[in-house]
Amino acid sequence: MSKKILFPTDFSQASKNAFIYALQLADSIHAEVITLHVYQVPQANFVNAAEYLHEIYDVTELSNFENYKDQVPSLRDIAAANNLSHIKISHILLSGNLVQEIKKITTNEKFDFVVMGTKGGSSLEETFFGTNATKVMSDVNAVVLVIPKDCQYKPIQKMLFLTQYKTEDTLSFQIMLSLAETFNAAVDCLQIVSKEKQNKVNCMEEWKEMTKDKEVAFLTIEGEDTEGLILSFIESHTIDMIAMHVYHKTFFEKLFETSLSKKLAFHINIPVVAIPE
Repeated sequence: MSKKILFPTDFSQASKNAFIYALQLADSIHAEVITLHVYQVPQANFVNAAEYLHEIYDVTELSNFENYKDQVPSLRDIAAANNLSHIKISHILLSGNLVQEIKKITTNEKFDFVVMGTKGGSSLEETFFGTNATKVMSDVNAVVLVIPKDCQYKPIQKMLFLTQYKTEDTLSFQIMLSLAETFNAAVDCLQIVSKEKQNKVNCMEEWKEMTKDKEVAFLTIEGEDTEGLILSFIESHTIDMIAMHVYHKTFFEKLFETSLSKKLAFHINIPVVAIPE
């Protein structure tokens, strides 16, 4: 069965930057890329809307189709500029809610990855990834790779896997290892633990045995400032990509919607992989 990557796009510069990651990943795993553009039909809120509703839909769909048709060649140009014209690319245009359409498509068909860019926030009060990307990462049952808006493609040389070394992390760890192998990247596994909540029983030794012939480091840092410690680790260890198992949504939301995200927006700009339960 051929491998497939779903690439939701709004044709913004952020999504075009992310498209290079999608193409490079497709090239590495011999996959095709299916782009997805989702638009919303405006709500009619005037008197006697029913008699005009068909016309509204027709005009909106035609307008979106024309815009879509005009934008698609630019994706092919990006592929050509990066010597990736050989990647098979197909396109889907749908009306509806972006997150719901992604969930529907990935439920009905198997995709190896969802790759998407995000515009992020323009101020400290706004989230780093934006509402849609955060929802896709936490709600869609697929491996999701999110590329921040100013992230320019570069080879992935070192990945960071955030973990508590729990048994339920093992499958995600193996998926992350496979991705690291695809990129030919080294891996740092990192656990942040407080003095009061140290987990005496974990999978670290089992994982070490599993990866004894691979370039994988296993680390634990003690402290209370989880977000700050992760940020410092990313900066000091030259991390190119973060991966994590999304099973603890409260932690996930805290990590990528609040304090760390605000710091990341100003200090670091790297892709994040969310691996579902």
